[in-house]
Amino acid sequence: MQYLVPAPGLYVTEYLGSILVFRHENQDCAFWAIPLAEIEQDDPPVMVESRDGWIPFLARMHLAWVELVLSESLFGADDLGLYDACELPDSLLPSLHERYARVNLPDHPMWASKDDSPVRWYSAPGRLVRRDGIQDQSWIHAHGRTTADLEIVCKDLSGPWVR
Repeated sequence: MQYLVPAPGLYVTEYLGSILVFRHENQDCAFWAIPLAEIEQDDPPVMVESRDGWIPFLARMHLAWVELVLSESLFGADDLGLYDACELPDSLLPSLHERYARVNLPDHPMWASKDDSPVRWYSAPGRLVRRDGIQDQSWIHAHGRTTADLEIVCKDLSGPWVR
């Protein structure tokens, strides 16, 4: 899970001529920021600190907010028993593409690893799916609005689910 930095905790770091950090991963493994040189824009670009240093995340701030809501909805569902994950074999990709619509969010990097990039989002009524990376056995994360919705995802994409 990731957290927004409370207003008193916002800070500037001297990278790319200074960036304002506004979000961090719960174990401080990743940080999201806006370049100060572009902060006056109506919808500035967002950077993420990955293992490879600071890299472009999404070209517009509003897209980063959408990604944050999707991510928190997905991973926050774990406490409710409405989340699962698996390494999806490429042979099951046709099922993903047939049953789930691509969410209108650009590809973006996964901060943990280049191998887990790009991140792509998919949905169907009551169901949300995220695919990390495009190689065989890429991680799929699934959230169902209900237990039955999550079970449908697991049936649709019959990979080796964690739960």
